[in-house]
Amino acid sequence: MIKLSLLSVFVPTFLFVSLTPGMCMTLSMVLGMTQGVRRTLWMMVGELVGVGLVASAAGAGVATLMLRQPELFALFKWLGGAYLGYLGVMMWRSRGRMAIPLESVELTPVSRGQLALQGFVTAVANPKGWAFFVALLPPFLDASRPLGGQLVVLIAVILAIEFLSLLLYAAGGRGLRRVLGESGNVRLLNRIAGTLMVGVGIWLAFG
Repeated sequence: MIKLSLLSVFVPTFLFVSLTPGMCMTLSMVLGMTQGVRRTLWMMVGELVGVGLVASAAGAGVATLMLRQPELFALFKWLGGAYLGYLGVMMWRSRGRMAIPLESVELTPVSRGQLALQGFVTAVANPKGWAFFVALLPPFLDASRPLGGQLVVLIAVILAIEFLSLLLYAAGGRGLRRVLGESGNVRLLNRIAGTLMVGVGIWLAFG
């Protein structure tokens, strides 16, 4: 198990990092804006699975090997970035399932699997995330204690903090939708969301 003294340092450290605006947090805010917090939970599921996978790999030493295979990340980054960029352009034009309809028409919502996949790809395809966990986790692991139990505790803390941060950003996006939606600026809201989504795509592809 992890010593309480280590957790007292680890929790505020990761909380600060998690709350810092990044790709996943921006994506959560965009989806909270266009899809609502409840549907954004499906993106969060995919993102948390991805974060858990990366953190587990980092703790087990696999991430070090993955970082030596830049071509794998290049493929993930370009495909994921291009897809998010395409969604952003469609949202900016107030088209597609991700955009808020300009008129009161019934649209087919984005599937849960599609939302979860967006979150998973964004979390896994970011080499900086892998490098971050490689740097963050080892100092909090005690070599004299069983590795498995320590990783379970740390990853549970990571996922809990990450989920709360994603929820906070999604709620912020929903609040922005309420403010702009009441004034009838739905097209502007779509363009803000689309611009942010394109930004996430560029960030993922070139970051």
